[in-house]
Amino acid sequence: MEDIVIKETGTKTYDCSRGCDVERTPIGELKVHYNPRCCKLSSYNWMEGITQTPYNDLFEVRFKNTRKIVFRNTSGQIIKKGDLVVVEAPTGHDVGIVTLEGPIVVEQLIRHHIDPETYEFRRIYRKAKILDIERWQEAIAREQKTMIRARQLAARLGLDMKIGDVEFQGDGTKAIFYYIADERVDFRQLIKDFAEEFHIRVEMKQIGARQEAGLIGGIGVCGRALCCSKYMSDFQSITTQAARVQDLSLNPQKLAGQCSKLKCCINYEASTYVDAQRQLPEVRGPIELEDGPAWLMKTDILRGIMYFSYEQGSLSNLYPVSGVRVREILADNRKGVKGASLQDSGADARQADFISAVGDDSITRFDEQKKRRGNRRKNGQRQRQGNRKRTANDGKQ
Repeated sequence: MEDIVIKETGTKTYDCSRGCDVERTPIGELKVHYNPRCCKLSSYNWMEGITQTPYNDLFEVRFKNTRKIVFRNTSGQIIKKGDLVVVEAPTGHDVGIVTLEGPIVVEQLIRHHIDPETYEFRRIYRKAKILDIERWQEAIAREQKTMIRARQLAARLGLDMKIGDVEFQGDGTKAIFYYIADERVDFRQLIKDFAEEFHIRVEMKQIGARQEAGLIGGIGVCGRALCCSKYMSDFQSITTQAARVQDLSLNPQKLAGQCSKLKCCINYEASTYVDAQRQLPEVRGPIELEDGPAWLMKTDILRGIMYFSYEQGSLSNLYPVSGVRVREILADNRKGVKGASLQDSGADARQADFISAVGDDSITRFDEQKKRRGNRRKNGQRQRQGNRKRTANDGKQ
């Protein structure tokens, strides 16, 4: 029995693109199990255990990567989450994994602006049989070679496009070619070449750089899965203005994500900063004070504090002033009255309590801490030696 277990575990592979474990038993039987570990557009069923009679026949079925479609169960079989099912396709049939069931499916439809009363759902034919799973896995095994060959055919025709992924249908008669292109591409001849080369029906689907990152997946600089692969389905335009509003450094290496576009998370807090910035006065030049002009060097938008310096361009001596106080000084300046000195108003000059990204990656940033540890050890040794001398002198006396 131990040998059999070792062989079974050794042949088990995890298919992240479809979220399942594929296992070939010693007797040659193919088994596929749903693995919820995959995080691509995963949804937590917070309504699990709740029944809803009108829509209890709707199920969300996942295919490759982030492609998910809701189907209606017309097979008469009892289907639950994790089952492999054979579903209706525009031509032929497809195989997918049930990922959601129950009332949460209706919530997903509402999220994507789909009315379950009027939408025409495709059907679930039946649970997948062994023959269906075998044919499905054979089609999956062709995807990598097909993608490499498809890129070669596109390069031979000189088309300005990139084929990012290929997804075969469950019955192996059709394939979806996902491509990226900046401009319109005439791929009529390419479709003919694909049909002659692979002997399948061809569907070309254009995607963007963000969608490609969602298909591939990955880990962001925050240490979490990419938002585009985990839960985002609608992509909004992102500009550098959102970064300026938040006082972010306009460094392309810091702001760009794995798709070489601006990170989607830049937009998350932009509206909060815009609302907070409206509460602060607009300072276009130096403010006039009794002891000279002061220039705005930094603004803490969320805290409502503005940092001024008497030396233009210097971050050494900064005076924090609240936005309300700055508004009062500007009002006095428009009347020709200079504001009170920041030194006399109780605002203490301080070093900037914010840092820039320059020098954060220095390899010597821990040297000072090590020296302090060494000094502590030396001071401890000297103190112990002094205690020993005192004890010895006391014994002599």
